[in-house]
Amino acid sequence: MKNTISQRVADFLKNFPPFSFLDQHDIEVLSEQVSIIYKDKGVVIFTENEETHDSFYVVHKGAIELRKKEHNDILDMCDEGDIFGLRPLIAHENYKMEAITHEETILYAIPIAVFKPYAIKNPDVGSFIIDSFASNTQNPFSKSHSDKLYGDVFNGENIGEVIDTDNKILDLQPIKYSKKIITCSRAATAKEIAVTMTKKNIGAMLVVEDMLPIGIITDKDLRNKIVTGEYSINTTADVIMNSPVITYSKKMTITQAQMAMMKSNISHLCLTKDGTANTKAVGILSKHDLMVALGNNPAVLIKALKRVKKVKAIKPIRAKIMQLLQGYLDQNIPITLTSKIITELNDACIKRVIELSLTKMRTPPPVRFSWLALGSQGRSEQLLHTDQDNALIYEDVPEILQEKTNKYFLELAAIVNKGLFEIGYEYCPAEMMASNPKWCLSLNQWKELVHDWISKPGKDEVLLSFIFFDYSLSYGDRELANELADFIFSDIDANPIFYVHLVSGALQSPSPTGFFRQFLVEQDGAHKDFFDIKRRALMPLADAARVLILSHSVKGISNTPERFEKLAELEPQNKELYLSCAYSYKTLLKFRTKQGLLHHDSGQFIELEALSKLEKVKLKGAFKTIKELQEVISMRFNPGKITI
Repeated sequence: MKNTISQRVADFLKNFPPFSFLDQHDIEVLSEQVSIIYKDKGVVIFTENEETHDSFYVVHKGAIELRKKEHNDILDMCDEGDIFGLRPLIAHENYKMEAITHEETILYAIPIAVFKPYAIKNPDVGSFIIDSFASNTQNPFSKSHSDKLYGDVFNGENIGEVIDTDNKILDLQPIKYSKKIITCSRAATAKEIAVTMTKKNIGAMLVVEDMLPIGIITDKDLRNKIVTGEYSINTTADVIMNSPVITYSKKMTITQAQMAMMKSNISHLCLTKDGTANTKAVGILSKHDLMVALGNNPAVLIKALKRVKKVKAIKPIRAKIMQLLQGYLDQNIPITLTSKIITELNDACIKRVIELSLTKMRTPPPVRFSWLALGSQGRSEQLLHTDQDNALIYEDVPEILQEKTNKYFLELAAIVNKGLFEIGYEYCPAEMMASNPKWCLSLNQWKELVHDWISKPGKDEVLLSFIFFDYSLSYGDRELANELADFIFSDIDANPIFYVHLVSGALQSPSPTGFFRQFLVEQDGAHKDFFDIKRRALMPLADAARVLILSHSVKGISNTPERFEKLAELEPQNKELYLSCAYSYKTLLKFRTKQGLLHHDSGQFIELEALSKLEKVKLKGAFKTIKELQEVISMRFNPGKITI
């Protein structure tokens, strides 16, 4: 006869990650070992610095507050299906927060020893546990917390897909290990080893023979085997060392290292040239090293943004985002994946600035509004610190309230633009910002303005269209942004001549190379003899992708490579060209980003003399698609002699 209580536990757990990743049989077996705990309101589950329990917890009913004693702020609120108290599973150290019941609560206590094999065996379970622990997020898959953690949308994907992507990003982060290896021979005594470890301030000593690792001794081994009196202080290393030493490749990732430590219940990893004990050791990775690394993953940065109370506190977080970007580039992570995660983090910064700016207003917004990111940020391509391009749409109001409403949103926009400047976004030289009355309008006013651009296109109107048609919602009401998008598409359909003007504008971008395939550089000005990768390479591709995607009336895709990939589906006859364009754009964007990080600027202007031969060849290879693409749109829309 089935245990009805454990069956009820299983029926509950299967609805929540990480248990939802297990098969039914495993959930049922696990549920038989679960303890059910009832607590009244205000009861402490564990305190800060308390030794860890032999279980972690799942909230069945009620709620749990996670707090830090020093400022007594609630850092997290765990409710139904959320997990907490993961430290004994991951870190083997005392709790860093205290957990208190917010109301009458029923908890499921999951024994560490019973659950650990599932985390090791199932990569999805292990990744979820590690990510949850790293971010102090009780449940990053939880629908109730998704908008608070990652914003409402992520490039058109649902929040589950966002977190999936983030887990993969965490997997891809490289480990940073100590290359200063301290070694001893098998004949060294415990006393000699302890003295050396104390002097060098290290937690582990590698025992080697013929330069190859044969064992490892940690401070824990000295405590357990020497201090307890089990062995004398003159015992040699070969007696007390852990052998054979468990070795791994130096190319392992953070999550792989975390799983390796969990699997073998060890606190240090020996890294060798080829990952085996048959080659020379190149480094030692400690659990402390991992804990430091876990503090700079996307989920942790999002969490940090959520907690800031002042705009100026966002600036150091943006600096960490740039460090993360550099790490992804160093690891050669695909630029599409890199762009998505960095854009999501940048969007979170902008959103938090807006949220904090709203608290400075005397009253809440009088009507619904939308804050739009324009240009490269709107296309999810703004990886570096550049200037601001944004706009604001607010709900239509009666004429009598128009002036007052407009005044409110201009005041809000000025605070937001100032806040964005404080965290590293320069003011737009052309004042294309929401604090400019031209870019802070009601929905109907925006429709009238856009209609003028489309029905009476000139040079300025087309240039503005290029920037404005690549917008994305940063904060606020999605319906307003969608309604404007619908209007744009319908108005373009009613004015097909506009396509011709757009094509003419797209074909105005200067060529990247001359007749003999030499780079065409700036002839004068502050960047004389530098190559403008933005205007001569990236813009021609972005402009062409915009024209083509608009002609197919495709909504919801603003990223340039994704536009080309969608076009490859829509036009099979041009599939090869479009996929080549997508690849070229990614290559150029990555190149610009690397240059920007190297020179601490936007990466727009490149000093050709500083490039290697291989880099120049790669750049020119990415240019090949531009001419063919421009020929395609020129023939399709036949701009003729129209000039703008």
